[in-house]
Amino acid sequence: METEWIDGAEIKVSISGDTALISANREGLLSLTGHLAALADGMPGDHIHYDENNSLEEGSSELIIERTEQV
Repeated sequence: METEWIDGAEIKVSISGDTALISANREGLLSLTGHLAALADGMPGDHIHYDENNSLEEGSSELIIERTEQV
């Protein structure tokens, strides 16, 4: 599965208690939209792993989004 980033994308993930907050600028939100669409077309078990080393802003919590057949 290929994902693309729009130049200037900024995304931060933070967790407080049992709440996850995803904060993103316009480019970040549009990038995530494309990633989620690609994931939706994938196979169960496909996933996207985001962390501060490959896509998120410094200090972000890790985020994994997985495609399942049923929840």
